[in-house]
Amino acid sequence: MQRKFKPISSGDDYVKQGVELAKREGILEERERQIAEKQRLVDEKLEQLEKVRKELVSKLEKVSSISKDEAKKILLENVDKELAGEISKKIKEAEEEIKLTADEKAKEVLANAMLHGVTDYISEFTTSKMKLPDEEMKGRIIGKEGRNVRTFEQATGVDVIMDDEISDALILSSFDPVRREIARVSLERLMKDGRIQPQRIEEIVEKTKKDVNKLMRQAGEKLCHDIGVYNLQVELMDMIGRFKFRYSYGQNLIQHTQEETQIGIALAKMIGADVNVVRLGCLLHDIGKVTVETDGGTHVDKGVQLAKKFGLPEKVINCIAEHHEDKAFSSVESILIYIADAISSSRSGARHENVGDYIKRMDDIEKIAMSFESVEKAFAVQAGREVRVIVAPERIPDDELPKLVHDIAERISKEVMVPGAVKITAIRETRYSESIMTTP
Repeated sequence: MQRKFKPISSGDDYVKQGVELAKREGILEERERQIAEKQRLVDEKLEQLEKVRKELVSKLEKVSSISKDEAKKILLENVDKELAGEISKKIKEAEEEIKLTADEKAKEVLANAMLHGVTDYISEFTTSKMKLPDEEMKGRIIGKEGRNVRTFEQATGVDVIMDDEISDALILSSFDPVRREIARVSLERLMKDGRIQPQRIEEIVEKTKKDVNKLMRQAGEKLCHDIGVYNLQVELMDMIGRFKFRYSYGQNLIQHTQEETQIGIALAKMIGADVNVVRLGCLLHDIGKVTVETDGGTHVDKGVQLAKKFGLPEKVINCIAEHHEDKAFSSVESILIYIADAISSSRSGARHENVGDYIKRMDDIEKIAMSFESVEKAFAVQAGREVRVIVAPERIPDDELPKLVHDIAERISKEVMVPGAVKITAIRETRYSESIMTTP
């Protein structure tokens, strides 16, 4: 049997095999290096993930311990931080737009409000001067030894003034417009009746009082119902009815109140204020002008006291107290009543006053202020509602200014008839100056 032998490899073959093994070994080492690098990256990722996991666990633990409102607050704070820049931009744009449109919008709002203030009420001015049919009637009114006129004055509470130079007229004088109206109507009825004697005078005056009170109640009810106020106390409604015979610089209070209320309500609806507070505040803002009490204080003070007496809401009381800015505004409703009052009072034709009386009042106020030794100059402004006084600094120290202001106010209140409160402002200024020569 013949055997086949494998040929023995030469040296070159061994070299080739060694090179091949070296290549494979290098490839394996490179793969191991790559695998080690990937393992390192995986380990780093795992480490980062573990860190994130711990942070999330920590946040979750924190969130689980807070309330819903607290979580909402944290979320909103984060949102605010992110949107702060955008919000600021929007606010700035809005402010610029408001600046461009505010004046026109304000004019539009006020014009619409004034349009709502148009009323059909006709003022009935009280006649103080009574026309007599003849001179004989004047004698009959006076009566024997003046008994008729004395009875008439006692029954009505007014003064009857007769001027010899005016034979066919007499003047009824009283600060109370209701009494003056009762006297006027009573005198007209007496002259028409012809029986002018003490007993008949008392009968006519008593009947006229009832008729006028009934007329005032009807006027008060009509005003309240016209502006949508119901269920007021009867006593308060009777006082509102006195507006019918009360005037302020020729402007009837019923007309003024109706105008102001309609304007105030329109403004309140436009800006979303409390309409009911504005309605009641406008209706009662001048109620202090018709109170029968004679205690001191302005009509604002009296109105506040009356409102508290009837248990009106605090907001309404504040509106009465603040409608002339005697106190700082406490609500938007107070501001609206102040604006509505100003619109109704200052509109063209609303009020009038004799020019001579106006000049005399302003002159009297300034003279009273100037009569004080320490006063150098005095200026009456705002129709006499404010007096600005400049004092000589060398004549009066700062700590004496309050007393000076009080004394001036006291004299003005006693000697001059001024509508509303009077504000006295004293100014004391000391200046020092010095000149020096400097060498060039």
